[in-house]
Amino acid sequence: MILIINICKEKLHYYEFVKPIEDILRYKDIKFFTKPYNELTKRDLKKTKKVIICGTSIYDNEFLENCPDFDWLLNFNKPVLGICGGMHLIGTVFGNKTHTKKTLLKKKTEIGFYNEKFEEDFLGLIGEKEVYHLHNYYVRFGKDFLIFTGGKCAQAIKHREREIYGVLFHPEVRNKDLITNFCFL
Repeated sequence: MILIINICKEKLHYYEFVKPIEDILRYKDIKFFTKPYNELTKRDLKKTKKVIICGTSIYDNEFLENCPDFDWLLNFNKPVLGICGGMHLIGTVFGNKTHTKKTLLKKKTEIGFYNEKFEEDFLGLIGEKEVYHLHNYYVRFGKDFLIFTGGKCAQAIKHREREIYGVLFHPEVRNKDLITNFCFL
């Protein structure tokens, strides 16, 4: 059973960022349940085999103010995939800093399709792949994480010792196999 965590503050954002992931799992006949992050219980974490932390809209950043709600990640020993905002949460919980894109690039917001080069296999992605960006922030990851993409900021990461993965892009838009590959790890 896969736990999908919804970090969206606005109810309508569920349809853009959570429901597409539910649809991918439903299509592949993968059992799941979805919970808002602020309703998550220890029992939910205990009964799941894997966790997907979904992204949210570009200006919905309330989840970053609630990072202590995700301290369970520090001792959680099951696979986790953080998508966009979920990757920000992983980075922040593990002591890394979240920065605005403006500090790295001339523009603050990245929206659209971009080519990313995956230096090694990352949940089925390797070589140059087109991915969908929708973000204002990025995380500078420390040495506890492996970075799988070139470029100015990490687009795909994995914890060195645990099965904790993160992607800054949105695989539910363009790279759906990444999500199913994670589920079948």
